[in-house]
Amino acid sequence: MIPRIGRWRALAVALAFAPVCLRAQPAPEPATAIAAKQLVHARRFMVVAANPLAARAGYETLKRGGSAVDAAIATQFVLNLVEPQSSGIGGGGFLLHYAAEDAKLDAYDGRETAPAAAKPERFLGADGRPLDWPEAIISGKSAGTPGLLRMLELAHREHGHLPWAQLFAPAIELATQGFPVSPRLHALVAGERFLAADENARRYFYLPNGTAKPAGTILRNPEFAEVLKRIAAEGPDAFYRGAIAREVVAAVRGHRRAGDLSEADLASYAAKRREPLCGIYRVWRICGMPPPSSGGFTVLQLLKLLERFDLRALAPESLQAVHLFAEAGRLAYADRNRYIADPDFVAAPLAALLDPRYLDARSKLIDPERSMGRARAGDPAGVVSRFGRGEALELDSTTHVSIVDAQGNAVAMTTSIESAFGNRQMVHGFMLNNQLTDFAWAPEEEGRPVANRVAGGKRPRSSMAPTLVFDRKGRLVMAIGSPGGHSIINYVAQTLIDVLDRGMDIQKAVSRPHAGSRNGPTDLERGTVLESLAPELRRMGHTVRIRAEASGLHGIVRTEGGWAGGADPRREGVALGE
Repeated sequence: MIPRIGRWRALAVALAFAPVCLRAQPAPEPATAIAAKQLVHARRFMVVAANPLAARAGYETLKRGGSAVDAAIATQFVLNLVEPQSSGIGGGGFLLHYAAEDAKLDAYDGRETAPAAAKPERFLGADGRPLDWPEAIISGKSAGTPGLLRMLELAHREHGHLPWAQLFAPAIELATQGFPVSPRLHALVAGERFLAADENARRYFYLPNGTAKPAGTILRNPEFAEVLKRIAAEGPDAFYRGAIAREVVAAVRGHRRAGDLSEADLASYAAKRREPLCGIYRVWRICGMPPPSSGGFTVLQLLKLLERFDLRALAPESLQAVHLFAEAGRLAYADRNRYIADPDFVAAPLAALLDPRYLDARSKLIDPERSMGRARAGDPAGVVSRFGRGEALELDSTTHVSIVDAQGNAVAMTTSIESAFGNRQMVHGFMLNNQLTDFAWAPEEEGRPVANRVAGGKRPRSSMAPTLVFDRKGRLVMAIGSPGGHSIINYVAQTLIDVLDRGMDIQKAVSRPHAGSRNGPTDLERGTVLESLAPELRRMGHTVRIRAEASGLHGIVRTEGGWAGGADPRREGVALGE
């Protein structure tokens, strides 16, 4: 194992000294422009992940005969180590799995849950108004019960080939021997205002003089290695019960803005297998996560709203293409914000919202010449008056992995700790999440309850959108997903349109400039050709905002000879295959 780690470290050192430019933006985990990425081809298997060391762990797992789920687990534990701001065992995620032999699709929900003691007014101040950003996020109140390990355990039990303990080896060795700080990690630590307040994080990420450890510095994380060794040997119970659970709870409750997470919350957590949400877009079957993720629903609805338009005839960066995509986004996000929440608490009228007659009528609200401004939610099931409009913060720190193994099984997995470095508490070498700020902070609007309000044991709504696409013969043709907060939906939908409608290769598609609306301003990616559209869009009634985009699209597409992979140039990811 040591020689292989040496190769991984050499790869990481090369990355650590690549040129990097941190694009200014208010997003908590901004994009980093590193270098142009090349389309990667493979015949047998492929993994695309947000860091070369993590992708290498997945690649080596596949090469040893591991399944797509095995590779996803090995990749994720290394991501937790080398990309600690984005995901990890202190958070949660969603995993979509395709079993090629029996053409079976499974959706695994590892979303965090609110503590049993949580109340709807959790993020309101004494004056009844929503708390300020730091008060809510940099606190114990924002930390939910982590779900990632239980989700991976469930998926491995059903689709793993290699022994559970073997999948920890790459992360354990890297944590023990050390890995170089990447330019992205350095830039995020250097720009972070709150992380150093946590003693454990300060000692790990910063030099004694208080500055961020430079890119290329070798980081070792023996505490995390010990946690992984225990979980490898004992299973996730080592995390959810006993000493580790007690220390997670102590950290949350000991914060100066104390939370109420309990050992019972961790001990009782269960990942869930849910029915994937699938629909037909033109000749393709698009499958994603159902609620509590809004990703699958909103991506599908957005695509269906555009189905009557000939998108192939429109240049991707043309005024008309951007206008239509933004208008469809307004309508889809309006329904999303009103209806989608944890289905164990609130039943969204999904069938009515995806009914072709309803979508046809909604699509006709799109004026090719004029923006509609702010869209209102539709009411196909006659229940809109029951819910207040619920919008949550949904920050950008997340990661995505796409994998296809040698048997044709596939995983699209998106995981997160919410904002960059979560709630900024480090316990045993991993960061805790702040996912509870994905709930609506105001539990009511105009006297009506918000579907995505806080409740004990409830899972906050997410925009994570791991997606698998199938052709008319039922063959898997694409695996895709992205980080990016509630912009994930737009990122994934745009990429699907570019690949499926326009025939763009996956690398060009994930590299293309972003535009879209979340039922607010029409966002255009800063520093791209799209900025030139702003004057004309304003004349069409759009409120335009120029901003950097924090996508991290990682996708795989079937080719005639196998698979092609693309990694978002805004992050450090790579595609590896054989």
